[in-house]
Amino acid sequence: MERILQRGRLIAGVDQNSYLMGFRNSFTGEIEGFDVDVARQIAKAIFGDEKKVQFKVVTAAERIPMLQRGDVDVVARTMTITCDRLADVDFSQVYYQAGQRVLVRRNSGITGVEGLGDKRVCVASGSTSLGNVVNRARTTVSVPNWTDCLVMLQQGQADAISTDDTILAGLAAQDPYTEVVGARFTEEPYGVGVPKGREDLVRFVNGVLERMRGDGTWRGMYQRWLGTLGPAPAPPVARYRD
Repeated sequence: MERILQRGRLIAGVDQNSYLMGFRNSFTGEIEGFDVDVARQIAKAIFGDEKKVQFKVVTAAERIPMLQRGDVDVVARTMTITCDRLADVDFSQVYYQAGQRVLVRRNSGITGVEGLGDKRVCVASGSTSLGNVVNRARTTVSVPNWTDCLVMLQQGQADAISTDDTILAGLAAQDPYTEVVGARFTEEPYGVGVPKGREDLVRFVNGVLERMRGDGTWRGMYQRWLGTLGPAPAPPVARYRD
């Protein structure tokens, strides 16, 4: 925490290809989205200025290596907390509870994950989504970014995309000829990734998230970015080790 304060800015790993969660605004050139606002709130709590954050764009596969190398202070990028990942990095409390679903072209006949058995499904490398569908589909195609999956779906190179409903909502918003189908078949708790052993930073981020839940910031962010998913749910309940 002291090094971050002395540096004068927070360095955050974010996405620029997931519309609504972390994307580059084509009009302003700025990176925006729900995850990006989480990083801005952390910077605001440290410096009193949400603009004192330097964003580094990372792919799903780069998230853990960049934390391990110390290239970033935190990662806020639709990052599911898993036991395997906890062996390599630390996480904040859960700040968003997502779930995996399926995106297809309208009138495809696919109604959910149970219809993927003989289909080609696109997923992003380094994501938990890959492991969740690899045995449910005939073929899985792995690409760096979710926008690459959308292109493959549009070109007929894939029959479906399967990942978190937050990411799929952003893809569907970019292509009216697609739709999200089926119920959630996994639970994907998002946490802010932190380099292993930085307990002071984990505790600080948890405090920021606690404040966001209590003062309405979290709900406002949800309504701004994810309101198309429905009314804002209650923020995830915090659970701590101690």
